[in-house]
Amino acid sequence: MRLLRLSFVFAGLSFLLFCLFFLAFFFLPAGRATGPIEVRIEPGESFASVTHKLEKSGVISNRRLFSLAAVLTGRDKKIHWGLYRFDMPVAPREVLERMSQGRGVFRRVTIPEGLTVSQIAELLAQSGIVDRERFLREAADPSLGMGGAGVEGYLFPDTYYFVPFASERDVLAALVDRFRKAFNSAMRQKAAELGLTPHEVVILASLIEKETAVESERPLVSAVFHNRLRLNIPLQSDPTVIYGMKNFSGNLRRQDLHSQTPHNTYVIRGLPPTPICNPGLSSLEAALNPAPVPYLYFVSKNDGSHVFSATLAEHNQAVKKYQIDPARQAR
Repeated sequence: MRLLRLSFVFAGLSFLLFCLFFLAFFFLPAGRATGPIEVRIEPGESFASVTHKLEKSGVISNRRLFSLAAVLTGRDKKIHWGLYRFDMPVAPREVLERMSQGRGVFRRVTIPEGLTVSQIAELLAQSGIVDRERFLREAADPSLGMGGAGVEGYLFPDTYYFVPFASERDVLAALVDRFRKAFNSAMRQKAAELGLTPHEVVILASLIEKETAVESERPLVSAVFHNRLRLNIPLQSDPTVIYGMKNFSGNLRRQDLHSQTPHNTYVIRGLPPTPICNPGLSSLEAALNPAPVPYLYFVSKNDGSHVFSATLAEHNQAVKKYQIDPARQAR
């Protein structure tokens, strides 16, 4: 009995010592490594592979104890892929916490409304996220968008976080996926009620996006375009002319309005074949909800806002007041 009691005491002390050792391992920084260490975790990588990388790189000193801690805390199934940078020495608890919460190294970029694919490629390249030329080659893939002509119109404006090693295809997929989530079933139903396909809604929204940055004007611009489409009047949208020009100087001339390009709504009737930019949610909603007004014309007041008119006579008066170029009187 005495031997049995001693065995229990020894086992209890051993367990207590192990617990103290384990807690010290988990909560205290250890190891000789100093400075930053980066560890890259791939999508779908096993937890065993993750712990092996952490041990090999010197982030943790014992992958078995680290695995035990992960299992006990229920985080072994919650490790996020990405790039992680650890300023050594760091406690295993912090390593596990950061990786289970996905707090790795990301590059943040905000894509504003109204940019073209080419402009987005430039922005992402300047942010160090993509190679511009590879991005544009991938963007030309018709399977990524909804209209069979690439991704113009479907790169949703928003703030994104990308890992440094994300491929151009991954970046494009993330932007298009954000669009698919934003353009929900209710919006698709509304499009059907208006007799428009989702692709036509995006085209119309891109024109609205380019025509005005004033939130309250978007339903009015939408109304002008809807009214013109219904009456089979050319949309005569200046941004569609600019989109078709290879090198726009910033000055739209009368002769440009007659340029024979697929997107020029001065020479074609109806909507252009593809969007002319990547519109935001507000413009998409405006395209689906035009204001109940009879307007057929609008002209810039040169302060960012516009004057809207129902008749050509009213429009020409507004043009004389706010515009010097008489070319727009035909609008």
